[in-house]
Amino acid sequence: MTTPLTNPSDDAALRQAMHRVRQEVDKAVIGQAGTVTGLLVSLLARGHVLLEGVPGVAKTLVVRSFARALGLDTKRVQFTPDLMPGDVTGSLVYDARTGEFEFREGPVFTNLLLADEVNRTPPKTQAALLEAMEERQISADGVSRPLPDPFLVAATQNPIEHEGTYSLPEAQLDRFLMKLVVAMPERDAEVDVLRLHAGGFSPRALTGIQPVVTPEEIRAAQDAAGRVDVTDDVLGYVVDLARASRQSPSVQLGASPRASTALLAAAKAWAWLNESSAVTPDHVQTMLVPVWRHRLQLRPDAEMEGVSADAVLTAVVQQTRVPI
Repeated sequence: MTTPLTNPSDDAALRQAMHRVRQEVDKAVIGQAGTVTGLLVSLLARGHVLLEGVPGVAKTLVVRSFARALGLDTKRVQFTPDLMPGDVTGSLVYDARTGEFEFREGPVFTNLLLADEVNRTPPKTQAALLEAMEERQISADGVSRPLPDPFLVAATQNPIEHEGTYSLPEAQLDRFLMKLVVAMPERDAEVDVLRLHAGGFSPRALTGIQPVVTPEEIRAAQDAAGRVDVTDDVLGYVVDLARASRQSPSVQLGASPRASTALLAAAKAWAWLNESSAVTPDHVQTMLVPVWRHRLQLRPDAEMEGVSADAVLTAVVQQTRVPI
């Protein structure tokens, strides 16, 4: 049973509550601290997350553990080629008793939606998430229905399997605040994973993880992160980075103004988590790659030469003047 904070406006107490979420997730997930931190930053920035990694690196386990520690209502949708938009958003259903159509809510009406293998469903169904992710509502039969608050979509995809998959269009990718690459754990971490399972851990039950925050505390932390100060110099720095990404010879489509606002929101959340009263260039640099890596469109010749978006963004940071 989670006990609400006596003073939700107390930033220090709210910050401690957010750190407790990480501690709870660590009970089930080993070697993925960066992924958990990215999820937490995205939650504070009111954004969505795309997790990319090969099968077996705990993408789904991370999200399920994170949701359990938050104590939020959670639903999971396994995206498949035959999934229809109404299977996600809901649809009008005829009620024979009343002789009228009524709207039956889909799984998107939740606090945290786990969209598993999101690139396995056709673009039409992928597009059904666009309004939910951007507007936090679903429109059906001329009626807009608001989604619960907080609301976060955590989607997973496999980068190496292409048969039976559909590449996410740029408009869909742009709705994700971050793209987190879930890598293989280090050797010591992998040994710890085996030790955990040898001790009887069940990834299906997650009985050891307890809810440690309330929805009210999450909303208060989001508001607190949004109040972090940003100077004009740092705003200019974000714009300079975006313009530099567009001028890179390897890039066909660089960071847009929406990408800049996303970077600013993530930097403010990261600054708040690190007890900073204002965003610094260091905060911006830390968040730049996960927030922008999926928004750049590389030139075909650069891709053929093995150039990655991460490498381009690293060069952009190195070549852009940092405000003093």
